[in-house]
Amino acid sequence: MEKKYAITYDIGTTGVKCCVFALSDTVEILGYASAGYQLYVLEDGGVEQEPDEWWDAMCATTRIALKNAETRPDQIAGISFCSQMQGLVLVDKEGKPVRRAMSYMDQRAREELKKGIAYGPQIAGANIPKLLKSLQITGAVAASVKDPVWKYKWVEAHEPENFRRVHKWLDVKEYLICRMTGEFVMTPDSAFGALMYDIRKGKEGWSPEICNMLGVKLEHLAEIKPSTAEVGKLREEQAKELGLVTGIPVFGGGGDASLIGVGAGAVELGDTHIYSGTSGWVSTVTDKSVVDASAMIAAIVGAEPGKYNYFAELETAGKCLEWVKDHLALDEIDIYLEKTHVADSYESKYTSLYDYMTDVILKVPAGSGGVIFAPWLHGNRCPFEDPNARGIFFNISLETGKSEMIRAVVEGVCFHLRWFIETEQKKMAVSDTMRFVGGGALSKATCQILADITGHRIEVVKSPQNVGAVGAAVIVAVGLGMIDSVSEAKKLIPAEKTYIPNPEVKALYDKQFAVYKNLYKANKTNFAALNGGK
Repeated sequence: MEKKYAITYDIGTTGVKCCVFALSDTVEILGYASAGYQLYVLEDGGVEQEPDEWWDAMCATTRIALKNAETRPDQIAGISFCSQMQGLVLVDKEGKPVRRAMSYMDQRAREELKKGIAYGPQIAGANIPKLLKSLQITGAVAASVKDPVWKYKWVEAHEPENFRRVHKWLDVKEYLICRMTGEFVMTPDSAFGALMYDIRKGKEGWSPEICNMLGVKLEHLAEIKPSTAEVGKLREEQAKELGLVTGIPVFGGGGDASLIGVGAGAVELGDTHIYSGTSGWVSTVTDKSVVDASAMIAAIVGAEPGKYNYFAELETAGKCLEWVKDHLALDEIDIYLEKTHVADSYESKYTSLYDYMTDVILKVPAGSGGVIFAPWLHGNRCPFEDPNARGIFFNISLETGKSEMIRAVVEGVCFHLRWFIETEQKKMAVSDTMRFVGGGALSKATCQILADITGHRIEVVKSPQNVGAVGAAVIVAVGLGMIDSVSEAKKLIPAEKTYIPNPEVKALYDKQFAVYKNLYKANKTNFAALNGGK
């Protein structure tokens, strides 16, 4: 097969990663670069991002990635994206944002949710007639304060001048496609994430009935095009800013929930993968629309037509480890007269503080001395929806030290992922062997803890932190006609490492998991008392 080259952009919550790929019988990363941007957390529950910062990060990383890959701009045959989902980017007729983008984490639209769907007789927080209609047409329901329709309604209610300027509602990658090509489009997975997408056979597209029910203007919604479709070509000015050439085909790409599984090689029916990045999830491939409204799990539209990902999400997974790094591992209050970062020490064997933390975790016995951590640092969505929920260190004793607390954080995230697996099993079979990807999969300690806590065989692919970009590269390969479908990704992406559950710690983890699941129920009222008034 003739080798072709692609650039993909993995647009995450806190940064972009630009990767250059060689596409042939394999998907090979030749070079990459990353850059961060701000997440603006507001006192009223708002979480926003500046679209110009996404673009600036893309411009900064493209040239570096090309240089690292030793690839010329005129060799690039296609561009695509893997992106955070359920953001809200409202743009005018020129494609310029009318305000800052609202992140999927934004939870200020509580009143809009209440007025729109959370009133009267309810199931799972949604008005029963509206819930049933939504499930029938879209296969899901906008019952979370973080769902983008309520952000849209919040702007309409609180910023009428901005709302009057709106031409189109876009998600994150759709805004970047618009900036590159001038086209207003949305891929089916992003449209599904807006929860107004008609999934009934032969009727795929926006549902006028649901838009009317939720109070959304149909003219604000972009044309839906497949993930593997060429949606436009790179314009001259934007090509110059990126350091590329004019006219490169741009493909629709997909959201992270769609393409990370593709990059993990979990693409066949029944394949389950686990992701731990800033957020975390468990996802199983199915060919049916499946919903567990009581647990806030739904089968979301995938990048390949006819396939869905039964998807359970945790808002803060790797973000908890970042919190640990900043607030537990580092000496914040300057008790010591002199400090040296462990990775900066001349004699250090560690390349980062995360490496050091992993080594510390391995020295602590399973169970963290009885300490259990609940990872709900920014509320929780599944298997219970509560924006008031917060993190907990439970069962601390005089013998507890920071090492036990750090390990407890890793175990707490893994407990929640196990909760997802068991909840998914109520509706469908999950795979015995699961692919584990994301930055969390770089840690051998985390991989083994995940295997031990879930009881599943865990496989890790090469460069698990780059699987979103790999999934986007697969989209380019399909779009260029190099492979027939997304399903062929599995043969291109083999497992590199395998972790087997340790039966000696099963009884201990089973006991702690039972306690873990009780923590929310026991503290729900306390969370509401402390955080419900915000």
